[in-house]
Amino acid sequence: MRKNKNKLSLGTYCGKHKVAIFFYVLISLIASLTLAATTILMAEAIENIVEKNYYIAINYVICVLLIDLFRWSCWYITSFMYHKVSGQIISQMYYDLSKQSFRLTSKVYSDNESGLFMKRMIDAPKAIVETFAEFVQITTDLISSTIVILYVISINIFVGLILVGIIIICVVLDRIRVKVYEKNNKKTFETEQKITSLTTEIIESEKDIKSLGLEQTLSEVAKDNYEKNRSAVYKESTTETHFWRARNLTHDIGCALMLVISILLLDKSLMTVAAFMVVYSHKGNIYELISCITEISSMVSSIKLNSQRVFSLFDEELFEVEKFGDVHLDVIDGEIEFKNVAFTYRDYELTKDKKLKKEIKELRTQTEVFKDLSFKVPKNKMAAFVGKSGSGKSTILNLMSKIYNADNGEILIDNTNIQDFDKETLRNSFTLVNQFPYIFDMTIRENLQIVKPEATEKELNEVLRQASLEEFVSGLEMGLDTKVGEKGIKLSGGQKQRLAIARALLRSAPIILFDESTSSLDNIAQAEVKKNISALKGRKTTIVVAHRLSTIKDADIIFFLHEGVIVDQGTFEELFERNKQFKEMFLAENI
Repeated sequence: MRKNKNKLSLGTYCGKHKVAIFFYVLISLIASLTLAATTILMAEAIENIVEKNYYIAINYVICVLLIDLFRWSCWYITSFMYHKVSGQIISQMYYDLSKQSFRLTSKVYSDNESGLFMKRMIDAPKAIVETFAEFVQITTDLISSTIVILYVISINIFVGLILVGIIIICVVLDRIRVKVYEKNNKKTFETEQKITSLTTEIIESEKDIKSLGLEQTLSEVAKDNYEKNRSAVYKESTTETHFWRARNLTHDIGCALMLVISILLLDKSLMTVAAFMVVYSHKGNIYELISCITEISSMVSSIKLNSQRVFSLFDEELFEVEKFGDVHLDVIDGEIEFKNVAFTYRDYELTKDKKLKKEIKELRTQTEVFKDLSFKVPKNKMAAFVGKSGSGKSTILNLMSKIYNADNGEILIDNTNIQDFDKETLRNSFTLVNQFPYIFDMTIRENLQIVKPEATEKELNEVLRQASLEEFVSGLEMGLDTKVGEKGIKLSGGQKQRLAIARALLRSAPIILFDESTSSLDNIAQAEVKKNISALKGRKTTIVVAHRLSTIKDADIIFFLHEGVIVDQGTFEELFERNKQFKEMFLAENI
């Protein structure tokens, strides 16, 4: 039995606007019923014209015009209501999805393509609401068409039987079509998802692509994805066309048969000329009725598929969310301890589970990083982790800040397991500056004040000085109010890192994590930033991951890692004297 159920559904959002939706449906229904009324009144007008009752016929026509005016008024009101209510529903769905995106674990994002989230969070909500509105309109049109068909059937039972036969055959065909459509649409959605992910990657890494000469390679990858999408779209559209043509052919043959029968009945005086004209003039309502039935099936299928895509993001069995405890601390000293920590990277593969009819994850490969990792960093000390690539340095920072969860063991801050902290305490404990920091499409000032809105001009200039960015900013025409572009595109790699360091220093969390955060700096800037990071000793707990051993000379303690195991630890001088591998690494980078 599944423990986690989707708490949200389309009904959740519609329920908040149930009065408006009720009147929207009611007015739409009234508008459709007036359409049926005008159809029947025009039929009566035709019969009176045939019988030369012109005065009565004119009265019918006048009634039709008045009813038409009323119907157009109804449509105007429903259009206004739709735009107002649909906008509110879509906006709320976007907001809830954005909140949910922050609840998902970092591993969920690393295990899935970005296109999966973009399609579900951007396209699907709007498609659900728009399709639902169309569903209401089509359903009311179906009622109207049904009334007209029943009226035509009442004219002659033989004609009515043919109408019923046409409708039954077309509906059966459509039921088959819907099943095929759902299967083909899922395939199309998957290929579109891959295209979205690839396009995002190309945009974000265009400089690397050009510098590595990968234009042709990526073009071939893109071509393959576009071809798969083209094939899926072609299969979906052509299959739909085949079914539509089969349905239309059935309709045309049935209408032709109905007219032949009507002519025979007319010849045998079993049908009046007026009745024949009514049947002939309203044979189009058969097509409209069938269209309504088939479109309703497609819309129900579309709403169901898009709802599954959107609301599955709230299913914790499919998309894991971060979990926090209830321990709240106003003050964090910053002592960190790992006790017998084990962690394994698990790679996942999306597959289909026919029972659940949703995307789930199936274990594919796993890589053990730590088996029994233990160490301790006293408060307000500077610790560094060094070692070859793949030794687990960055993973320690991710575990420490609870971006990843340990499989076994304990990670303690001030002797409290980080799993027990509430969200506020944990988030306020750390600031992480990584090798490729994200810079927002804002001004330099806004990128800093986003972590401390009340920061003064003096505080901003001070952290810029500490990050060796003050001279650069003062030389800009707009200074702190200079826009840096999307992802800081107007800044160099080193300037982005320095701005991220300034932001971390301004936030002033008790524990600051630096993950290769000076790798893009020149030697002069690196020396200045290193000096200011070292100045945090005694005031903050500072954890540094670095390839350049020269940047962590001032660390109080250095942990030397090899394949997930701490093989040595001590000060820089101690490791340099006794650890041959550490000494060789330092000498190699300084030759």
